[in-house]
Amino acid sequence: MGQSMISPLQIGSVTLRLPVVQAALSGYSDWPMRSIAKQLGAPYTICEVMLEHFVTSLRDRVRTRRFLMVTDDDHPAGAQLMGADPVEFPAAARRLVEAGFDVIDINFGCPVKKAMGRCRGGFHLGQPAVAMEIVRRVRDAVPVHIPVTLKMRRGLNDSDASRENVFEILEGAFSCGVAAVTVHGRTVEQGYDGPSNWTFLKEVCSEWPDRTILGSGDLFCAEDCVHMIHETGVHGVTAARGAIGNPWIFEQCRELLAGRPLPPPPTVHEQRDVMLQHFDFTDQVYATGRAYCQMRKFGLRYADWHHDGGRVRTDFLKAGSNADWLAVVDKWYRTDQTGKYPEDPGRPKPPAVAGRAE
Repeated sequence: MGQSMISPLQIGSVTLRLPVVQAALSGYSDWPMRSIAKQLGAPYTICEVMLEHFVTSLRDRVRTRRFLMVTDDDHPAGAQLMGADPVEFPAAARRLVEAGFDVIDINFGCPVKKAMGRCRGGFHLGQPAVAMEIVRRVRDAVPVHIPVTLKMRRGLNDSDASRENVFEILEGAFSCGVAAVTVHGRTVEQGYDGPSNWTFLKEVCSEWPDRTILGSGDLFCAEDCVHMIHETGVHGVTAARGAIGNPWIFEQCRELLAGRPLPPPPTVHEQRDVMLQHFDFTDQVYATGRAYCQMRKFGLRYADWHHDGGRVRTDFLKAGSNADWLAVVDKWYRTDQTGKYPEDPGRPKPPAVAGRAE
């Protein structure tokens, strides 16, 4: 089979040649991570979620400029907004468009207690009227060619009332002109624990077969992404935790979706080159001498590709300066050798969907 077997993903006016995109990840999907993902095949990336009033209050300062950073090589890039008050969203959405973002994504899925306690994120799944007011205000605030999308979960909980609310929001969102919706298979109550319900994704796709639905949840590697597309009918998927320390996931998905074998894992020197580029990008946009703080957590995941991953992780954890972090790379990645695919036998497996062969 050839690459023509890969179905493009359409998000409003934005056409993507690969139906696997870089998800918004709080604390991770900053400009450096997104730039690396783009270089290695991501067709579209979404910045980490920002609160609406945070966006409107941002000043053009060196230490905060990275939040609104969009370079020529980043397009198309999405910005994700979260907040409580519908009135606050339009000004923030307009500022993000002015900064250069191509898509505005509204977060109705964040399950963390801080967001829920302040009536943000997943909280809105319990109040469809407020959720729809936010959607309408954002859609009206930005130019018509800028797609507006949603990120949501399958409900606050597993109750019938919660399910009805989600379907009401979906129907209303599409009626308002929302270009695509990403649905996470967990409930807000689940947080990040337990299995993602892929059956629900299949139901949503069946209900709205002509709308762009993306799936999320339990996508830890390229095989998971491809399985979700094939088994649920979603038009695309958002790689989240599976893309941390694995910017190669997009090319891996491309090969699998084209009917070709999974490519060999990156060699140690290929890993090193990407890690050093990632560090350099991070050093450009974070406070002087503080890149290691952000890169330390990425190093823990990059280490999964190294045959001595356990010891590499231990050294990254000890890094207390930029020099320390770079020394770990020099120590473990100086000699080239084959890499390995990460081993994670303890991860939760996605449940079967109707018709799935076990």
